[in-house]
Amino acid sequence: MFLNGKSALVTGSTSGIGLAMARALAGEGANVMLNGFGDAGEIERLRSEIEGGSNVRVAYSGADLTKPDQIASMMSEAADAFGAVDILVNNAGMQHVAPVDQFPLEKWDLLIALNLSAVFHTTRLALPAMKARGWGRIINTASAHSLVASPNKAPYVAAKHGVAGLTKAVALETATSGVTVNCISPGYVWTPLVENQIPDTMKARGLTREQVMNDVLLSAQPTKKFVTVDQVAALALFLCRDEAAAITGANLSMDGGWTAQ
Repeated sequence: MFLNGKSALVTGSTSGIGLAMARALAGEGANVMLNGFGDAGEIERLRSEIEGGSNVRVAYSGADLTKPDQIASMMSEAADAFGAVDILVNNAGMQHVAPVDQFPLEKWDLLIALNLSAVFHTTRLALPAMKARGWGRIINTASAHSLVASPNKAPYVAAKHGVAGLTKAVALETATSGVTVNCISPGYVWTPLVENQIPDTMKARGLTREQVMNDVLLSAQPTKKFVTVDQVAALALFLCRDEAAAITGANLSMDGGWTAQ
């Protein structure tokens, strides 16, 4: 297990992509701090399952990443639990859809805070220890929307473009330090969040399940297949390997050809 002795913090890891990343990192020997919202009993079940199944230490922080003070507390908790954060995965995010001239102001602030500002705060707090140790991995979950736009998603697109730019800037600042900084940009990923949107879309548009999946959700992905959470996690895991040490400042598309068009 190539991550024995390393520790990781994965934000937004109580479900979906983040949970798959946390499992993958733990499976290679990394201690992991989970973060996210959800049912307390279910989160404890996941924490205990990952810890027991991988024989690593798994902690949990319920920090609200729209609050800088809670982010700081979470980073301190991770350092206290594990000694340092060697691998930082900024994965937490959310979406709201509306035309820009009708977008609720509080939703704009919320999306920018969670999808972009939180990445800045965790990164600035994790870097000193990474640089002192001469090794670190920062992996940001961006989106195909870090490269292209869709209507009615102005703050999400703006934030994800911002994550891609922040990734490049920090990669240049840390280029000689042993720290790499990259982002992964998935297209539509099959998660419970996406699956749960299908019935409402079927009802609203009068479409079948197959029509929603192929003509709405996958309309932009030439493969007509969803990306899986395990595929995203496998790429994140590779970025932690020594063989990936020359990959920094990269925006790695995993979108079934969406942004190739």
